[in-house]
Amino acid sequence: MSKFALVCHPATPDAAVSALGAEVQPDAAGLAVDFHLSGELAALRIPDVATPLPPERLWAHTCFELFVGAVGEAAYREFNFSPNGQWMRFDFADYRARVPSPAGPAPRIAVSADEGGLGLSVLLPAPLLPAGRLCIGLTAVVEHADGSHTYWALRHPVAQPDFHHRDGFALALHAVNP
Repeated sequence: MSKFALVCHPATPDAAVSALGAEVQPDAAGLAVDFHLSGELAALRIPDVATPLPPERLWAHTCFELFVGAVGEAAYREFNFSPNGQWMRFDFADYRARVPSPAGPAPRIAVSADEGGLGLSVLLPAPLLPAGRLCIGLTAVVEHADGSHTYWALRHPVAQPDFHHRDGFALALHAVNP
């Protein structure tokens, strides 16, 4: 598994989160991603199983995200994973040009938490991934108790947080789908 540190966008500094990272492992079953947030969890709003959210707005709360596209293609997918176990998929034909998402298998999600951290593990089945060489954006939105948000990613290519910007898809992997 390869480990990556996510960085907070400089426009939204975060004193409550001491570290946010991800581990990524492609294999024949799909793509496994483990997100790890360390910090003062009491200072954050973290949805729990008893807190269902509108699936199309998981990103408006503490949420781990994965953006996946094929190198050289404009199309990409966005996956949102909430600590309450919910998830959502968005398909795009080009930058923020949303198109209907075809049916597909559900990812497997596991969440763990203790006083110093939050973990979310997901296995995206291979059929949810494009074929060929992948470019991936690992991101997270962290909601604070006061309702403010911070934005974390492998790379922040523009002045304002924008996870859809293709230059933020900073991880290159070979797809598990030939």
